Amino acid sequence: MASRAVFLDRDGTIVEDPGYLHEPDKVRLLPGAAQAIKHLNEAGFLVITTSNQSGIARGLYRVTDYEAVQRQLGALLAAHGARLDGAYFCPHHPRFTGLCECRKPGVKQFQDAQAALDIDFEESWWVGDRLSDIQPARALGGNAILVMTGQGDLHQGQARAMGVMVVADLGEAARQIVRLKSE
Repeated sequence: MASRAVFLDRDGTIVEDPGYLHEPDKVRLLPGAAQAIKHLNEAGFLVITTSNQSGIARGLYRVTDYEAVQRQLGALLAAHGARLDGAYFCPHHPRFTGLCECRKPGVKQFQDAQAALDIDFEESWWVGDRLSDIQPARALGGNAILVMTGQGDLHQGQARAMGVMVVADLGEAARQIVRLKSE
């Protein structure tokens, strides 16, 4: 049986977004984010980060810097008993590297996760603070939630017009996902 997943944007959804985050010592969990991920873990969801990392294409940092930030994020989550089951990212930007399939709202990051982890998209959720984080849910047949952390306030009107649930933060998103799973 295929797994249910929650695809989480990283910057602005799980961690503070200072812009082009590439230094592990600057990784700061948003309030309640670790507990939210632990709640999703315990409810049986795979928790996967997906992230556009245009700073790599812009030459601001390297893939190894992204990986170091991910390791730090994993360590911070583990300290709270939470874990990520996968992490996918797009190192491109159309202006610098041309078009690609993996830059959200493109769906390649999600298709790669599905192939690796046997995910049922229709039973899965997309959570983020930008429209590009949640639009793949429509393309792939899942559910979406916009969080008001990060850039969420800039996108809430369009998200609501699309019929997307808008909540305060990742903690509230996790509560809604778990609640709706059991209905």
